[in-house]
Amino acid sequence: MDVLRGFALLGILLVNVQMMAGPQVRPGGVLVASHPDQVVEWLVTALISAKFYLLFSFLFGYSFALQRASAERAGEPFAPRHLRRLICLFLLGLAHGVLLFSGDVLTVYAVLSLVLFALRDTPARTLLRAAAWLVVGTSVCLLAWGAVTVSFGEPLRPQDIASAVETNVAAYRGGPGSVVETHLRSLRTMLGWNIVYGADMLAAFLAGLVAGRRHLLADSGRYRAQMRRIVLWCLPIGLAGGVFMAICRNGPLDARWYDVGSAIGVLTAPLLSAVYVCGLLLLLRTGPGRRVGRALAPAGRMALTNYLGQSLVMALVFTGYGLAWYGRYGTTAVLAGCLFLYVAQLAVSRVLLRHVRYGPAEWLLRTATLARRP
Repeated sequence: MDVLRGFALLGILLVNVQMMAGPQVRPGGVLVASHPDQVVEWLVTALISAKFYLLFSFLFGYSFALQRASAERAGEPFAPRHLRRLICLFLLGLAHGVLLFSGDVLTVYAVLSLVLFALRDTPARTLLRAAAWLVVGTSVCLLAWGAVTVSFGEPLRPQDIASAVETNVAAYRGGPGSVVETHLRSLRTMLGWNIVYGADMLAAFLAGLVAGRRHLLADSGRYRAQMRRIVLWCLPIGLAGGVFMAICRNGPLDARWYDVGSAIGVLTAPLLSAVYVCGLLLLLRTGPGRRVGRALAPAGRMALTNYLGQSLVMALVFTGYGLAWYGRYGTTAVLAGCLFLYVAQLAVSRVLLRHVRYGPAEWLLRTATLARRP
């Protein structure tokens, strides 16, 4: 689990930074997008967007099963522990969303944890069936809205985009008060989308809960043949869905097709996420793969701290909290910086966990869960 979390941190970072860094602009709000930047953005959409938050969500559901088993072994009631945990998670997410990054998912996770708790004793087959319907339902809703937009919407004019960019540039390059005010507006705007995509996250929670009950990750070597088949059969479909989503979101189709692409992406992203998981688990069975696992595991063990740390660093770099570089650099340069940040997190996590057992955010969450110092 720690290795998978450490791997997922990179995908989350590469997606989130594009929101926090903003599109590159010249003075006057004229958008700048070099050909390399367009290619990089297209590839991130096709291969990463909508895949890694599903992996994190799956692991969240898996952890739920482990936490319940831990409470039972300790002879303590699970409900109070879980309630304290989700309250702490919600407050962390609220602070994260208001102060650092309006695209926060921790608050959504906390709310969906209530649903997960209510369904904790539901039979596995029912949970998997519900997960499938949630994914299909989310895709259908997006497809219906996208069809309306394509049929009746007007293509965005360059001046409309430039106006919105100018507003964001001024807000994020302003002082801390301007940044917080912008985050609050964004949180209200994103509420509806959190509800739509929350169903997709819940589906991954349910799949993770079933996997956690069966301890699939504890002895993944037993399922090597099945994992190879998953990679073989799911990779072409998942890639095709990712490519179609990139065509709709990043071109050559215009912005009216965004939600149509998202609908196909939601439907096929679980397949590509499964390919990534199975491919990594198979890799860990090899000599080089074990070295990769040793590099990723410490960062995954303190994944919450690293997730919040990524947002803190990006806020200091791109907003008025620090350097205010919002909109100053293209996607290629920004993602290169993210790779440096990610490698630094791997190194710092490894050093830190030689001296302490938990990262700071994990320690806080565990303290709230246990209602005592760990």
